Amino acid sequence: MPQRIQPDLLRAQLGELHAATELSPEARHYQAYYGLDLPQRRDIHSRLGRFRVGDYDVVAQAWWPPQPYASLLVMHGYYDHMGLYRHVVEWGLDMGFAVLACDLPGHGLSSGPPASINEFEEYQAVLNGLFEQARQLDLPRPWHLLGQSTGGAILLDHLLHQPQNAERGRTILLAPLVRPRAWLRSRLSYELVRRFVQQIPRSFSDNSSDTRFLQFVQTEDPLQANILPTAWVGALSRWIPRIEKATGSGESPLIIQGEADMTVDWQYNLPVLQSKFAAPEILRLPAARHHLVNESEALRQRYFAFLRERLK
Repeated sequence: MPQRIQPDLLRAQLGELHAATELSPEARHYQAYYGLDLPQRRDIHSRLGRFRVGDYDVVAQAWWPPQPYASLLVMHGYYDHMGLYRHVVEWGLDMGFAVLACDLPGHGLSSGPPASINEFEEYQAVLNGLFEQARQLDLPRPWHLLGQSTGGAILLDHLLHQPQNAERGRTILLAPLVRPRAWLRSRLSYELVRRFVQQIPRSFSDNSSDTRFLQFVQTEDPLQANILPTAWVGALSRWIPRIEKATGSGESPLIIQGEADMTVDWQYNLPVLQSKFAAPEILRLPAARHHLVNESEALRQRYFAFLRERLK
């Protein structure tokens, strides 16, 4: 990489998202490194900026096709950031949507302790902040929502605890988190170590069949965290009962789940989701692993076709 990406420096150079400002060379380098400048799409307008949520400076990006008729708001997964979501951005633009995404606290270019959070309620505050940015940018309604893994958990929480509104369109949950795989064992380990350690080394998993993506994340992505904070696990342990005890919703989300997923406990999660929502539409992909946003092109095209039929 010819130039290092320094999140704190880059974030400080950004203006408010709703105000069109000239990007610094560092910001342009960041976009080019992750392909978010979309060099093949000359007709696309984009914006990179930040907004404040509580104690966090949240960095967000928006893209517009020439005549968008709806919008797609994107929430990434744990350890992820916007730079890994180019496939979703391009699909949304192909659909004729404006696309808006942000980095969660402690991820990517946003501020906060790496890969950590105090409570999952803070993620709801970020989502509400993203809605406010969509209003300030006057993004076309309806606003469809898409969340991968923890991003799906954030949207799941929103659907179960917030009333339906006219702005919101369909909600897409990609490998949504309710319980992670082997949760009972992980929770026991957390209870044993949380008083003694604040973090443990991260273990990278082969969570996609796209080997180029795995290589990039594990060796070439400067915005990856290499730790698992026990604070995040504690916040998750307090969030799971909130979802499991929530009353049902009349919403009907679109759920995509890989059956080769070794990150979330999908065999447990899918029945929970079916019990919480009115007729959710579920596509199960036997060969797909966890990181559906960056699965193989064939698998991406299969679930994008499923979504296209329901969002056109």
